[in-house]
Amino acid sequence: MSVRKETKRPLVLAAVMLAMFVGAVEATIVTTAMPTIASELGGFSRYSWIFSSYLLMSTVTVLIYGKLADLFGRKPVFFVGLTIFLIGSILCGFAVSMEQLIIYRLIQGMGAGAVMPIATTIVGDIYSTEERAKIQGYLSSVWGISAVSGPVIGGLLVQYVSWQFVFWVNVPLGLLAMVGIYLFLHEPKELRKASIDYKGAFLLTVALSSLLIWLVEGGQSFDRTSGTSILLLLLSAVMFILFFRQEKTAQDPLISFSIWKNPVILYANLVSLTTGIILIGISSYLPTYVSGVMEQRAIIAGFTLTAMSIGWPLASSLAGHLLLRFGPFLVSFAGGISLVIGSMMFVFMNANLGPIWAACSSFFIGIGMGLTNTSFIVTIQGAVPRSQRGSATAANMFMKNFGNTIGASVFGAILNGTLLSYFAKEKLVYSVDDVNSLLTEEGRLIIPHQELVGLQNGLESSLHWVYIAIAIFAFISLLLILRIPRGKVYEHVNN
Repeated sequence: MSVRKETKRPLVLAAVMLAMFVGAVEATIVTTAMPTIASELGGFSRYSWIFSSYLLMSTVTVLIYGKLADLFGRKPVFFVGLTIFLIGSILCGFAVSMEQLIIYRLIQGMGAGAVMPIATTIVGDIYSTEERAKIQGYLSSVWGISAVSGPVIGGLLVQYVSWQFVFWVNVPLGLLAMVGIYLFLHEPKELRKASIDYKGAFLLTVALSSLLIWLVEGGQSFDRTSGTSILLLLLSAVMFILFFRQEKTAQDPLISFSIWKNPVILYANLVSLTTGIILIGISSYLPTYVSGVMEQRAIIAGFTLTAMSIGWPLASSLAGHLLLRFGPFLVSFAGGISLVIGSMMFVFMNANLGPIWAACSSFFIGIGMGLTNTSFIVTIQGAVPRSQRGSATAANMFMKNFGNTIGASVFGAILNGTLLSYFAKEKLVYSVDDVNSLLTEEGRLIIPHQELVGLQNGLESSLHWVYIAIAIFAFISLLLILRIPRGKVYEHVNN
């Protein structure tokens, strides 16, 4: 009996959408609450590690989960990943220091690597290419719902309850999604010899970790030209070389480079890398700008991010229809143009323009993300057989997460480095952690006016350089999109 006859597709789709909501709302709630969390726990210099630690583990494990899903089926691997994610979420709420929160975010990220890619792969299994293009409208509505509800819920929880609940709200929703997948998804019985590339996973973890430490801590804990810095870069380079060699000889590699020979997949994955960098830059530091520089409450900072996540599903729903008619190139090109417009608006943003300007800039970024991501996922899933769909989807998610990881580290390094340079130039006796006091109204009230202005000018100047870097990656995305072959999507014969 076929999968489609056994599986209750509408109910599976509902469960998948709920699981995706858990992953999506995590981003909007946590980024909105982070200024408050950093203010309460202290350690603004460790701010970027809250994102980097989560992204590091989700980036590495996404490839492992994708391979496991092809070998053992989507359902059991999805359950394991989501269970780890929920345990991490519970622990995050009990953190009493930034260091503890970073460790618990590592655990959360270890499970998060399964949620989005396997949920997306399940949709790829039970719907054809034409159906997938249309169903993206439903999947993308998840981003809209989480965009509207996430910042509101996050802001209300921070303001009236406590920040711990921004992590705990995931638990009941995640459990409900697991019940839905368990009851209504029935997969075909396919016996395949299990061969997991643990060596490749280890090499990739060491390579990414070394690079991440150099990006985040370089210039703070050690000098960029120090022996420690050179050692970390060498270690990362050697591990990446060994990883690529391992993938060429492994029986079941984490990344199947053969599918990358398809130019659509190659450039789709490269653009996913750069858009992942852009996304984390906006998500991580827009609330910081709106709270610290514009002096708005957490709930207003959240609404500026909401604009991005509203633009995303609107564009994604439209992309589903345009994709079948015009092909991935034109749809993703329009998305690239929107990314450039949004990023340039951020470059020219200042405190006097207010949160409306920030929201409009965010909206254009969301349009770009919706058009490009929908185009790439549908095209990639249609280009490979079912036996490779989990790995192909995971590879695209890996590139996006890798972009997030790089972005969180690079932008954190830019912010901290330019802040310290500004303080030194202006002869201000501040550290990066002094920015904590800018992120809440209570903190700003106890700072003398002259010191407040100095700190805000420093933060605004530093974030301006972050937005310039984001704009550069937007232009790189557009150039890469120009390399995507013209043509329409197709369905692989072995579906």
